Amino acid sequence: METDTVRQAYTSVAELYIELFGTSQQVDANDLALIRRHLGSRPGRVLDLGCGPGHLTGYLRELGVDAVGIDLVPEFIAHARAAHPSVEFHLGSLERLDVADESIDGILAWYSLIHLPPQELDGVLKEFRRVLTPAGRLVLGTFTADEVGAFDHKVVTAYRWPLDEFAERLTHAGFQEVERLPRPGDDQHRPHAAMAAVVV
Repeated sequence: METDTVRQAYTSVAELYIELFGTSQQVDANDLALIRRHLGSRPGRVLDLGCGPGHLTGYLRELGVDAVGIDLVPEFIAHARAAHPSVEFHLGSLERLDVADESIDGILAWYSLIHLPPQELDGVLKEFRRVLTPAGRLVLGTFTADEVGAFDHKVVTAYRWPLDEFAERLTHAGFQEVERLPRPGDDQHRPHAAMAAVVV
């Protein structure tokens, strides 16, 4: 992933992005319920990777989770710290996590893998597997299609996946899928899905 390109693209639209997506009330209730089911009772630390404005990190903290937000974009981190002053946020990359092996109890990667070229996905999932505890959980959102391919995302090039193929990538990285929540596309939204997986 061209990290600088993604950072610059989101920096250029940060204010609008925060306005459109900056609170948990703007997240579908079914998605919040899935996040709560799989990450809402984690006993250890949970990383919200690609946390954006920090709204889902804040949501997890409201559930009593020791959640920490990490994002590439300084504007997002500044907003998140102001909006959620009791929550920990850091600048960082999801490709190289500055945490010890098996030290994290959960990861939320909410549409933050979508800009990874397909050949880079396995490495990032293995990095997630490295830091998660043996009982760790991963929850993610992705765009879906009948075959892997790039599309013109409103911010910067993104990729969509057949869900079964994405699940195979999870398996290859050391996870087992435990739930998926697919959504068909409509006039305003591309087909997308949420998935949850557990370390095996």
